[in-house]
Amino acid sequence: MTHTLVLASQSPRRQELLAQIGYVFSCEPANINEDIKENENAVDYVQRLAIEKAQATYHSIGAPQNNDVVVLGSDTSVVYNHCILGKPANLDECITQLQMLSGQTHQVLTSIAAVNLDKVLSKVVTTEVTFKTLTLDEITRYWHTGEPQDKAGSYGIQGIAGQFVTNITGSYSAVVGLPLFETAQLLSKFGVNTPIQLISKENI
Repeated sequence: MTHTLVLASQSPRRQELLAQIGYVFSCEPANINEDIKENENAVDYVQRLAIEKAQATYHSIGAPQNNDVVVLGSDTSVVYNHCILGKPANLDECITQLQMLSGQTHQVLTSIAAVNLDKVLSKVVTTEVTFKTLTLDEITRYWHTGEPQDKAGSYGIQGIAGQFVTNITGSYSAVVGLPLFETAQLLSKFGVNTPIQLISKENI
């Protein structure tokens, strides 16, 4: 059976990562409320958002009455000392966030969720990232590159900020926005396979 895969995101980074491992898909961004609920921890937050994004897109495309359509949602949060760091609204917020991360190890939580007519499955991937000590001048100059403005935690590891990272434990692609191994494993449970997975099954 051929399945239609829909990515519930307009993130160029997630699109590039999903295409990188051979998936063919369309994009239909989800419009949901991303506010943190009272007493909601970071794991629950990213998991809820990934599921809600996938479900919102599934319904926005007409809630197909068969299992031919699978929607993939994802959400990424940068967490330091149990505090979720969102996208900075201005230079001051960027400075505050990056000074928190300077010389420290923080967590990046990325959740993926897949939805079809019958089921919803999700997984949260945690990666630890350690930064070198940053000066105020470095942070200010980084802000003016334009890169931090739309990034959770005020940085993009795949860009200029890659030079800040002294160590990473876990999935690099999850920090960018989509954990490749876990995504392929999750989608295979819906019968949505990469070309490599298809070849492997055919050769068995």
